[in-house]
Amino acid sequence: MKQNLKIISNPIVNQSLCTIRNKKTDTQGVRLAARKLTRILLYEATKNLPQTSIEIETPLEKFTTQTINPDITIIISPILRAGLIFTDEAVDILPQATIRHIGMYRDEKTLKPVWYYNKVPMPVDKPESYYVYITDPMLATGNSLVEAIRLYTEKGIPETNICCVCMISAKEGIERVFKEFPAITLIVAAVDSHLNERGYIVPGMGDAGDRIFNT
Repeated sequence: MKQNLKIISNPIVNQSLCTIRNKKTDTQGVRLAARKLTRILLYEATKNLPQTSIEIETPLEKFTTQTINPDITIIISPILRAGLIFTDEAVDILPQATIRHIGMYRDEKTLKPVWYYNKVPMPVDKPESYYVYITDPMLATGNSLVEAIRLYTEKGIPETNICCVCMISAKEGIERVFKEFPAITLIVAAVDSHLNERGYIVPGMGDAGDRIFNT
């Protein structure tokens, strides 16, 4: 297993995966299970955030405790459209984060990503203080995720500060991402068998965007 690949497994994760994979689960059921799953994955992903000591006062006394360093910049970057399922959970967990959407769709013939929206262009001061979480439910070929990561590494943000969070992945996509960016962290809930001739993950869950947004 890749050193920076973390496969998160517990009974809640497994139950959520079972729900979203089942073709009989309706859209509401898929959304609820996906949100539960993404929250667990985001908790795991954010373990890399640097902390600092501060003094606070409880109703009983003053004491020194740990909190997320307020001097860093946290970016949540969902790949549209399916990656939006992560956004509400991410904002709840990290209200100080900036949300920067990335819009790509996959050409069904070439399986290459096609851009249609990009909110990443921005000046980056002290890139080492940026922590980026790129979210996409499905890691299939890895082409879209590689393009999304590159948006941030080209701004000087260290690979070690970039974490990609996906629900279901394929071995082919994992290999592609780590071949290009070996130092990033990848958090997933499942690594599935393979990609079919259309580039879909098998057994997977079908088209994540269609199932989440009932289209």
